[in-house]
Amino acid sequence: MPEFWVFGYGSLMWKPGFAFLDSEPALLRGLHRRLCVLSHVHRGTPERPGLVLGLDRGGSCHGMAFRVGPEHRAATLDYLRAREQVTMVYLEQVKPITLIGSGRRVEAVTYVVDRSHRQYAGRLDDAQLAELVRQGEGQSGACHDYVRNTVAHLRDMQIHDAGLERLMRRLDA
Repeated sequence: MPEFWVFGYGSLMWKPGFAFLDSEPALLRGLHRRLCVLSHVHRGTPERPGLVLGLDRGGSCHGMAFRVGPEHRAATLDYLRAREQVTMVYLEQVKPITLIGSGRRVEAVTYVVDRSHRQYAGRLDDAQLAELVRQGEGQSGACHDYVRNTVAHLRDMQIHDAGLERLMRRLDA
């Protein structure tokens, strides 16, 4: 059975929630991290949506790859589907990623935004982003905490995300 990898680009990086054998920074090409999903459950409600990250087309994304043992593959997929597919705004896809430490290319399960889904927010300007982040609160907490945690973990990993950094400056002002 081939190795089973999961690519995380948001909260999965610091809170995977599943058993894994090891993890390492990774690069995904052809998609980039963006606050482009209106959150109706985890970080907002349908009446007062927040925003969460999605992988959207174009560019590249540095994140974290997790290698899962074969005995945990089914349970991990069940967990990820329950966590990521609450409203089916993501498409579960297997994408090639490059493991930064070794330079090795592997296939990894990841969740890409469905641009045809009603919760797809597309590209928002800075004022719209800040408004949605400030108002959002859902089952998993406040949207601004999610954004702060993401930025803090990206910084810890020495990943610079210009859009999220700009948003943090706006939220802190």
